[in-house]
Amino acid sequence: MRLTVAQALVRFLSVQFTERDGVRHRTVAGMWGIFGHGNVAGVGQALLEAGPAVMPFHQGRNEQAMVHAAVGHARMTHRLSALACTTSIGPGATNLVTGAALATVNRMPVLLLPGDVFATRPADPVLQQLEVPWAYDVSVNDALRPVSRYFDRIWRPEMLPASLLQAMRVLTDPVDTGAVTLALPQDVQTEAHDWPDELFRERVWHVRRPVPDAAALAEGAALLRSARRPLIVAGGGVRHAEAAPVLAEFAASTGIPVAETQAGKGSLRWDHPQALGAIGHTGTAPADAAAREADVVLGAGTRWTDFTTASGSLFAPDARFVNLNAASFDGHKMSGLALVGDARAGLAALAAELDGFRAPRRTYAVAEWRARTDAALGDGDGPWPPSQCEVIGALDAVLGDRDVLVNAAGSLPGDLHKLWRSRDPEQYHVEYGYSCMGYEIPAAIGVRLAAPDREVFALVGDGTYLMAPTEIVTAVQEGIPVNLVIVQNHGYASIGGLSAQVGAESFGTAYRFPGAGGDLTGAPLPVDLAANAASLGLEVFTPGSAKELRAALAAARTSPRATAVYVETDPSRQGPPAEAWWDVPVAEVSGRAATRAARTAYEAARPAPGARPAL
Repeated sequence: MRLTVAQALVRFLSVQFTERDGVRHRTVAGMWGIFGHGNVAGVGQALLEAGPAVMPFHQGRNEQAMVHAAVGHARMTHRLSALACTTSIGPGATNLVTGAALATVNRMPVLLLPGDVFATRPADPVLQQLEVPWAYDVSVNDALRPVSRYFDRIWRPEMLPASLLQAMRVLTDPVDTGAVTLALPQDVQTEAHDWPDELFRERVWHVRRPVPDAAALAEGAALLRSARRPLIVAGGGVRHAEAAPVLAEFAASTGIPVAETQAGKGSLRWDHPQALGAIGHTGTAPADAAAREADVVLGAGTRWTDFTTASGSLFAPDARFVNLNAASFDGHKMSGLALVGDARAGLAALAAELDGFRAPRRTYAVAEWRARTDAALGDGDGPWPPSQCEVIGALDAVLGDRDVLVNAAGSLPGDLHKLWRSRDPEQYHVEYGYSCMGYEIPAAIGVRLAAPDREVFALVGDGTYLMAPTEIVTAVQEGIPVNLVIVQNHGYASIGGLSAQVGAESFGTAYRFPGAGGDLTGAPLPVDLAANAASLGLEVFTPGSAKELRAALAAARTSPRATAVYVETDPSRQGPPAEAWWDVPVAEVSGRAATRAARTAYEAARPAPGARPAL
């Protein structure tokens, strides 16, 4: 079959399928793109010729945001389906780097197809080409190498088939997945080649559920049986493996309490008898208390980040770890016993090993914590403007069990981790592996594309909104009814609070005019985000009371259009404080009293030498 390289690429992608447990997904369900001279004649022409039935196309406004949308889609499909992103050369390609890092950090499959310089070098340099005098085979796309799980540059048509198969291998591998980059020189994209028919036959990539080694399972079960204060920490691997029902049965049968990381939140319904809620720096009091006294910890699908471990300070130095993880790399963290395997299959196998075991009964003041949560979330008739926690309370009251809440950065992830009451494994969608501002709006679009039967709300701070609102236009253009909740607190509230904590006195974090001394302490900037959202095509609600806020959220939820609910909050009324430490170093010497006081507090809180490291 004689096709251009770009035409062959699109046709190949259209016949790739992923299968797990007998359920099929398109491996690449669609393609986002912004066209320039580096991809318009190649991939652009190929998409036009193929048509949307072969490869659906979504018009992006920012290349980084396109990747965020693809990540949202991948997470919602449990990493069984991906989206591709095509860009021109130069700035279009380098705009992918942050999104690629986010995808790879979170182990989410995304296919990146940036245009590249001419392979034949008819003119050198071409528009937007980076010249590297000592290496003519380098382009800006090489910046994607360290943030990609697989990278190749297709210098010749003959290279494409082998590279496509490797790309599919990585996209469908739960351990190795992340950003996959195929850099496409713009002349090669348009070059014709005779392709074997075999390349375009339907191919199914089976995603298996490996069971951990029998000897390791027996050893892990023995450790848990010996425990007097065992704890389960559920991470993102539980959700990716669709293991929530198995975890619920495991916790109920063994009586072992369960705490959840940011990626794992929702693995257990909030009111399950063994549910302790969030763990770590942004954790609940019951979960962190259980972690401090745990003698054996079963980490299910977690990679033990610093927020989860409170910078290595949360667990006792003599605590033992059993880590069930698809990746051996993560399974060996915390000096743990590695059970390398799928979370669902591994939990089922471990349950069989623990048949008849029941952990010693312990209580962790869950009722008291839930009373604190009730107070923070409010009753829907409180003062105005509301606290950020009361906005979360309004969402909790209005959202249905299958609705999805998307967030990523600022102070919101901390409040959500502590306070949100997950009722469905897919409801809580907070990207905290990279905590990237600008993720929320495009990710909500990706989630809705993957799950059109679910309502999707993106909780967006003013800082995030100002950084990346552009994909609102895509939602309006394609009739994708996502709902934004724009929280206006006039600045970078999270980092402002941290800045004050470390003695930097909130420098450079407020959205205000300069004060008398030249610093940003004057009046708030007169930025009207509600008007801006309306100008981009959203239906906008501006409630003026707590009751109106809940009514506006309910109206947004039932609207057939993409919407925004705009609400100013009172940043002085904050939620429950952190229940565990987080290591953010403070200047050791300073002429400022606030910094010296912060350093004294830091040294008092810092764990003694020899505390458990995070790895």
